[in-house]
Amino acid sequence: MEARAAAEAEEVPIGAVVVCAGRIIGRGRNRTREWHDPTAHAEMLALGQATRSLRFERLIDCTVYSTVEPCFMCAGALMHARLRRVVWGVRDPKFGACASLAQVMNDPRLNHRAHCAEGLRADEARELMQSFFRARR
Repeated sequence: MEARAAAEAEEVPIGAVVVCAGRIIGRGRNRTREWHDPTAHAEMLALGQATRSLRFERLIDCTVYSTVEPCFMCAGALMHARLRRVVWGVRDPKFGACASLAQVMNDPRLNHRAHCAEGLRADEARELMQSFFRARR
């Protein structure tokens, strides 16, 4: 739903939610164009809402679900939040930092690791992204 809302607002259709103890505590969708802010990625906004919800900067027992593999900026923020798990639909071969260009979430040089899983609703995520960019070309 968040990714579709982003597409309707003419943003790249990426949405993210943070889930803790079985409930959504943070939601976000890309708003970089709307807010004229290159940091307004779906994952960043969902993280901010989640940490405000818990009133704590760490999301130790939480999972983030995103339409697309997180970029370097988002992966870094996810690591700082100490998320337990990161799940995404499709890889991002140009900016992806969890599997495509790097494996930030599991880099042995860092003091935290997160479990990663990809492919959740991948067909739906892929079609959403492809149709969005096809309409702009």
